[in-house]
Order: sequence, then C-alpha cells, then structure tokens
Amino acid sequence: MTPVADVQQQVQRAVDEAVRSGREQGVQVAAYLHGEQIVDAVAGLADPATGRPVTSGTVFYAYSAGKGATATVAHVLAEQGVLDYDLRLADVWPEFGVHGKDGATLRHVLTHTVGVPAIPSDTTPEDVCDWDRMCARIAAAEPWWEPGAKTAYHAYTFGYLVGEVVRRVTGRPISRVLAEDVAGPLGVAGELYFGMPVSEHGRLARLEDAEGSAEFMAALPDDSPFFALSPRDLTPTAEFGNRTDILAADIPAGAKLTARATARMYAALLGPVDGVRLVSPERLKELSAVSFTGDDQVMGMPSRWALGYSVGRIGADQEQTSGTFGMGGAGGTYAFGDTSTGLAFALTKNRLTSDFDTAERIATLVADAV
Repeated sequence: MTPVADVQQQVQRAVDEAVRSGREQGVQVAAYLHGEQIVDAVAGLADPATGRPVTSGTVFYAYSAGKGATATVAHVLAEQGVLDYDLRLADVWPEFGVHGKDGATLRHVLTHTVGVPAIPSDTTPEDVCDWDRMCARIAAAEPWWEPGAKTAYHAYTFGYLVGEVVRRVTGRPISRVLAEDVAGPLGVAGELYFGMPVSEHGRLARLEDAEGSAEFMAALPDDSPFFALSPRDLTPTAEFGNRTDILAADIPAGAKLTARATARMYAALLGPVDGVRLVSPERLKELSAVSFTGDDQVMGMPSRWALGYSVGRIGADQEQTSGTFGMGGAGGTYAFGDTSTGLAFALTKNRLTSDFDTAERIATLVADAV
C-alpha cells in the first residue's frame, strides 16, 4: 500500500494538472480508508468571474451523485427501525396505489424498478421546485411495467419517491432527515444538502458547460431517449444548475455537497468514522449487494442496482469491483464506497463534461494505491 502522504501528493498533482490543462475549472477530491481521511485535494476556481478559489468547503451541485445521499437516508432510517425495504408505498402514501402500483415497495424504488421513471413532458423548472405538485403527479402516474419486473433509471422521480415515503413515515422532509440523522452526526451539516438555503449560496461553485456540450444538447431531437425521462427544460446544464430556485429546492434526485462530506458519508456506511457508524455490518452487506440486474428500458444498456446505488466502479472491471457501490452525476461528479477495501471516494467539479474521465482517472489512482 502506498503511504498516505504519497497518495495525497499524487492526487494533488492530478487535480492540478486537470485544471492546468484546461480540462477542468475547479475540482475537489476526498478519500477515506477504514474511516481515516487519506485525501483532501482541491484545485482551480469555484467562480471564474470573481477569481474565488475552490476550497475543501466549497459546495457543488453534483446532480445525481446526490442520489447516494438520498439512498443513505433510507438506510439510516431502516437501521433505526423506522423504514422497511419491503414497505408498500401505498400503505403510507395511499394516493400512490392507483393504476396497479399498489404492490410497489421501497425496494422497488431503490432498485429503479418501481415503473414510474418519467415525469410529465410539460414539467417546468418551477414545477420540480414544488414538492406537493411533483408528488401528486408521480402518484397519479400509470406505471410502465409491473413494479419489480423491469428497470429504467428514475432520473427525477427517485428523489420524490424516497423523499415522500420518508416524509409520510417520519413527519419530516427528507432534507431535514439528511441534516439531523446523517450530516449532523458526521459533522458535515454545512456541506451536504438537498435544498441549500439561499443565504449559503455564496459558498457554491459556479457551474459551467464544457465546450460544445450545450450545443450538443440543443441539437438533440425532442424524441431522443435522453428526453424520455424528463423534458428539455430540465436538462442538467450549467444554466439550470445555477438557478437560485433549483439550488434552494428539495430535489433529492440530486444534492449540493462537498467531496469531503460525501466521502465521509460513504466511509460511515462502510464502518465507524470518529465513532459514528451509519449502519450495521449486516445492513451494509444488504444495501451494497446486487439487488436487480437488467437492461435499462430507456437507454438499452445493462444495469446493476444495489439498494439505491449502482454497482461496480466506473472505468474498472465490473465483476472485479462488485464490492463497490456509489453514484455518478451529470457533468462528471462521482462517489463510492468499496466494501472489499474499506475505501470511500468522492470527486466533485464544476465544469459539466459528458464523460467521467477525470473521476475515472483519479478514482483508479486512489484505488490502486490502497
């Protein structure tokens, strides 16, 4: 194993080069090994217009990488005995149990098999900021298949589905549960949000589109599979992700976070971090195991889901890294925990690329070192 100081230096050189080359604008990387932080590296600018640099406390809108936090809330509540994975949604959310969805369970939601992957095509950015409106629309939806039979990535609906179950069971919005039951105990309450208070927005990294990415999205036809799950107005661009209302709203299909808070969260799923452990070893084994495999019904690609996380590390052999569970987000942010090595990793960045090249390269660097 490479000495910790050397790993930190290697990662710092890698993020410095990513920024110096012009590929990235601002980057954070954090990693924990068996509950101890081994990497905390930053480079570049959070806001090029003002020259504000990225620090370890700079918060990034990480799009779907935040689904890892959403799933973690569910597992923490399950650990507390508040939730059960086989809870029928209709038992706590009666409005959802229409059009044949009465048998849908939280397990189906966590494995993206519940059958309501899309939101209505006329949904606006203002709509996704309205919790009650979105939950009502999702509850009234007709499923694409019998819950549990097939899978498709539930890009937006995942967050509302988990979040509304959490709200119905606990009486608290999921953002509050995240703050009180996950971020607070871990000491990262100011670095892990669904809806981020407007008063804190000055700490956010400013998102920017990679060259050509906005033009590429604009050129896609309206019937592209990319828009099957959500309309064009909700495309994960810098313009969308920099909106004040989007940043302030509870939209737990994504999150606003730092790399160190996210890596710390995954580390506390794997084991104790400064005396805090989010779940038991038995629950860790259950939540990280492959729970459903199948071809994505929209994208057509093979997918493997644990309970709320994808399985296998990006850029690596999926079977050899089957102990890895995590989530990536539009633009290239990525985070995971590895049950086989005790490694927890997170990379955030503010230039929205169409690939995960930076995350893949640096995650591999860290994984190979430990």
